[in-house]
Amino acid sequence: MAINSVAISGNLTREPDFRQTASGMGVLTFGVAVNDRRKNKQTGEWEDYANFIDCTVIGNRAESLSRYLAKGMKVAVSGKLRYSQWERDGQKRSKVEVMADEVVFMSAAQQQQQPRPQQQQQPPRPQPQYVQASVYDEDIPF
Repeated sequence: MAINSVAISGNLTREPDFRQTASGMGVLTFGVAVNDRRKNKQTGEWEDYANFIDCTVIGNRAESLSRYLAKGMKVAVSGKLRYSQWERDGQKRSKVEVMADEVVFMSAAQQQQQPRPQQQQQPPRPQPQYVQASVYDEDIPF
């Protein structure tokens, strides 16, 4: 049995890049910086080292997420690792990326609910109206 599952959280390192394939399928790519704490052998102090992880979302969610994600936002990403290799200019290249199944916004709620300024705004949803109940303990028959 093999398990390919990964969960990371960190900040977006660049603006997300949304593209569509020739068939119209959405592809969103973005980078996430994830800190790793290590003890410096010379000073004995704990230090943060950044790991830069490429992430990709494919399908209907890609376009929706592209409207809300922005450089610097904190996110949690879960998905699978995918290894790719290719050749460019006679040199073999490779990378490991996260194929994201789920992206959770972890930044302030205000940032999460507002689309990025360059995107078209959706009309605001009407807020539900709450009715104050006037039921007291004396009104309950038991």
